[in-house]
Amino acid sequence: MKKKKPTPILGQILKKIARRIGVRVLLEPEWGIVGQITYRNGRRRYFRYSTIDINTVGAADIAKDKDYANFFMKRMGYRVIPGKTFYSDHWAEAIGSRKDVHAAYRYAQKIGFPVIVKPNSGSQGSGVASVRTRRQFYRAMRHIFKRDRVALVQKPIKGNDYRIVVLDDKIISAYQRIPLYVIGDGRSTIKALLEKKQKQFVVSSRDTKIKIDDPRIVEKLQNQKLTLKSIPKKGDLVQLLDNANLSSGGESLDVTGIIHRSFKKLAIRLTKDMGLRLCGVDLLVQESISDIAKENYRILEVNAAPGLDHYARSGKAQEKIVEKLYLEVLKGMSR
Repeated sequence: MKKKKPTPILGQILKKIARRIGVRVLLEPEWGIVGQITYRNGRRRYFRYSTIDINTVGAADIAKDKDYANFFMKRMGYRVIPGKTFYSDHWAEAIGSRKDVHAAYRYAQKIGFPVIVKPNSGSQGSGVASVRTRRQFYRAMRHIFKRDRVALVQKPIKGNDYRIVVLDDKIISAYQRIPLYVIGDGRSTIKALLEKKQKQFVVSSRDTKIKIDDPRIVEKLQNQKLTLKSIPKKGDLVQLLDNANLSSGGESLDVTGIIHRSFKKLAIRLTKDMGLRLCGVDLLVQESISDIAKENYRILEVNAAPGLDHYARSGKAQEKIVEKLYLEVLKGMSR
């Protein structure tokens, strides 16, 4: 069976919109992952997956490292998620640190379960889990250390999850991210409802693949005294993951038109302070992003290459927003 090629959306969108401003886009033909952008003045820029040639390398690398980014954001007075970093046993031994997985568990006990664990350099919610027991904690950490040698242990903060996309002095888009969920119909099991949701994604050309056997889903259900075989009552909403990333089955609600100007200023200022031009600012807000920003928010992370594939494929309106964003990015890179 022939292996299916990945279909990243950035190259497709850039080729579609570039002609509007007289820009040429050359895509590597086999995979469509990397490309070259040529402006009328001969200047060339490049992109790979969702990383586009607009942010400086140093600032972009810091943004990829959650711990370092949090260090600088905290020192500049921004409200970040409280927590600490710990290392895989192999890496802790290599660098002579005692901050291994057992130290991480003692810290989790100190701040009190449940805690959030996540890979330090991960993206799209991969490896993020809310854990309540010793067994869950060690299993989640082992999963993280298969791909990353540094993990974060954080206190869970309640709130609505938002992403604000900033380009220079503009807010390009803002949307609320809602974690993966199903709504009961009184007849179907949770597994069947998930399979139905997956089919809906396919019909709508959304390339998200729900991992029904994801241990985080199983544990989230266990915490609600449910299993994949449970049949929710009609109208009951069952949340299946804690992270709200669109790549893991979450859904989006556009809030660009209602975001309070104080959150706009916050996101623009933070983007500049982190040395970035294009940035996805991820926030947890206790109530609504239409309220004034005071002490009602925490910064989850900043993203120097905000992947918008899943957002663009969630609807025609969202696709237009992403096209508008990248048109502004193309113009911005010519300067």
